[in-house]
Amino acid sequence: MGQAATLPGRRGGSYVTELYEWSRKFINECPSGLITLHEFQRHFCDGTVGRESAEYAEEIFRTLDNNGDGVVDFREYVVAISMLIEGSAVEKLRWSFKLYDKDRDGAITRAEMLDIMQAVYKMSVTGALTKPNPLTAEECTNRIFVRLDKDNNAVISLEEFIEGALDDDWIREMLECDPSTVKVERPLRSDTTLGAHE
Repeated sequence: MGQAATLPGRRGGSYVTELYEWSRKFINECPSGLITLHEFQRHFCDGTVGRESAEYAEEIFRTLDNNGDGVVDFREYVVAISMLIEGSAVEKLRWSFKLYDKDRDGAITRAEMLDIMQAVYKMSVTGALTKPNPLTAEECTNRIFVRLDKDNNAVISLEEFIEGALDDDWIREMLECDPSTVKVERPLRSDTTLGAHE
């Protein structure tokens, strides 16, 4: 359920050029090579819809911070950007699974999914970043659980998450993370028009 934000465009450039641009922007904004949650929220919120995106920014930050040390270093950032730009559908879904699996126990509960969906909905509705979705965050979460929780054990495993998303375009659009959500830059308001998903 990606939202509109500035993404360094491919403009005919190569993957290496694009990755270089993302890296340059990170270093320009974070010369120490590290970014804290507060800094990430400030950059992220400035590029989306302000304070309304702070909750989602925190979840993105948690997912970027692979070692859980409270900062995202240059390597963690570049690995995530690289995978989200050039990774396979399965790799992108594995990353998205980490976003939804807030407690990192290898399974997504209904509450974990609902927390993320509510944060995304709050941000999307405030900024009109996505096409209007007739479903509420709760309805969306319930619909995803009905389709993905194949063994009816009230959690979604990584396998269920990936298989279900690969088999259903609507679910994949709802669950995949848009690379623009991990950007570190302050775009001009007129630049915030990357194609949005439903």
